[in-house]
Amino acid sequence: MSRRGRTASLPTTPQRRPPVLVSDGLVVKHRDSDGHVETYDFRELPVSDAMRRSLARLFAARCVPSRWASHLTSRHHWVHLGTFTEYLSALKGPVADLDALTAAVWKEWELSRRNTQTIGYKELTVVSGLLLDDPRLTAEAREALSKRIPQPKVTETSFEDGEFAAIASRARRAFRSAHLRITENARHLADWRSGSFAHDSDEWLLGEALDCIARTGEPPCYETENKGNRIIFLGGENARHTWQRLFLTRMEAVALGVLLMAEHGWNLSVISRLAVPRATPDAGTDGKRIYRVELEKRKRGGGRYFETRNFTDDGADTPGRLITQALEATMFARAAVHELSPGTDRFVIWRTTRPDKAETPEGQKRYSVGLFRFGITGQAAKEWSQAEGFASSPFRRGRRTVNVVHRREPGQNSQDTHDSTYVLTDPRAQAAAVPVIAAAAESVVTRAREVTFAAQLRETADPADQPTATADCHDYENSPFPSTDGGCGASFLMCLACPNARVHPAHHSRLAHLHHALDNLRSVMDPGQWQSDWGDAHARLEHLKRLLGADWDKALMQVTAADRELIDYLLNGDLDQ
Repeated sequence: MSRRGRTASLPTTPQRRPPVLVSDGLVVKHRDSDGHVETYDFRELPVSDAMRRSLARLFAARCVPSRWASHLTSRHHWVHLGTFTEYLSALKGPVADLDALTAAVWKEWELSRRNTQTIGYKELTVVSGLLLDDPRLTAEAREALSKRIPQPKVTETSFEDGEFAAIASRARRAFRSAHLRITENARHLADWRSGSFAHDSDEWLLGEALDCIARTGEPPCYETENKGNRIIFLGGENARHTWQRLFLTRMEAVALGVLLMAEHGWNLSVISRLAVPRATPDAGTDGKRIYRVELEKRKRGGGRYFETRNFTDDGADTPGRLITQALEATMFARAAVHELSPGTDRFVIWRTTRPDKAETPEGQKRYSVGLFRFGITGQAAKEWSQAEGFASSPFRRGRRTVNVVHRREPGQNSQDTHDSTYVLTDPRAQAAAVPVIAAAAESVVTRAREVTFAAQLRETADPADQPTATADCHDYENSPFPSTDGGCGASFLMCLACPNARVHPAHHSRLAHLHHALDNLRSVMDPGQWQSDWGDAHARLEHLKRLLGADWDKALMQVTAADRELIDYLLNGDLDQ
């Protein structure tokens, strides 16, 4: 329906879901939500032809956008299916088809898997979930596959402060060098295009070469006597002095990704799929740049993939400064990609030394265009870590460090996931929680002591004591709650918390009636207000009630008219003067 209440017109052409492409029952083509196609050839699996066809049928049933919207999901299942079929092929008695799969075979494979988060657990859950779609499974096999698989204990921990700082420092150094290199050459190119250099001077020739690199992605070449091409080097004989003047390298793109992770707590897949941030106009006159960043996280489930964040570049060490620098470092790559493939909107772009072949695989455009690649692979992250002297890829543990230790709030997760998956399982968070829990426990104990009945119980009255509304005062001049002019400055209710107070049987009925009256007030007052006004006094009377035991009930039956009148004066504030 439109904004004015009119019913929207229906489309003129019927909407049809793209069919799953299956060739000869053994080749499945998965079309994702973007319309790209990935091919899976089940003839490669080392099992019988009947088993291949059964697995291909189950696989194809899920290759629809409503089930598997991404090729990452289908590839994930394909890899684990390959592992499972390799196990089946090594058995002495091969399994001909899924209706011949026994519970014993499944349990043997389950026992052969390592109980880890990335291998055994995912292999078992992925394969069992797929096989359970086949109605031909025997009852015993179905029961074995349906058995709950315990999730292994998380062993991944956040980085220590020094280690995380070292990772961010190495990444910052690498990206800063790249940013300075590209922006310096960008200024030279801008000066050349504005005609600032004399024709055929060294500066003019360098500007012409930079213009060639910006337009084509390649440095200028000249033809040799052997009809080959030779690069005209611009100050040196390596890539740093040619195309790297205007483009990031693969490792520099990883360094940028590490900084985005350290700054915002995004994971590797989110960084790799980032669209180019959009600068929004600032309502002020200070010239601040505000970026609108669109984030995509497929694991959040359908309808919740996307969210947006705003970051302001207000100088060094502000959230938007890194985005400004990243846009400057990738501007020539993004311009070149736009010329080759208009409409491509990717933020992290770097130039490769291995251009695509003439025959580009179907769907390859999502990952590369010509000489340019998009995003960061897990392998590239590992290679960067090894080159910088770190033990593993920084992205998973780094994201945990940012969200658990630094930000201490969810990052594209629900609060439950943040608490159960990240905080409660992290040793650093557990260690940091110890003093907090101890302080809270101590506070509870202190609070409990504060509301404990502190007056002394006596069998008889002391004639030297001074009577009050709730007890007798044994030492008025040395009160723990002194007033500014000497003596006691506490209310009569605080006599129950004063060690100078004395309570004897003559007070029991009066205090029992006060306890009953406070209970009645609780039923008609706002809970928060009642707790603020009367909660402590009620807690002390509860303590006294436990101390007196059966005598309390007797006291409640012995309440006199004088007791009721005195408690009414106390509760109404008439005794405060």
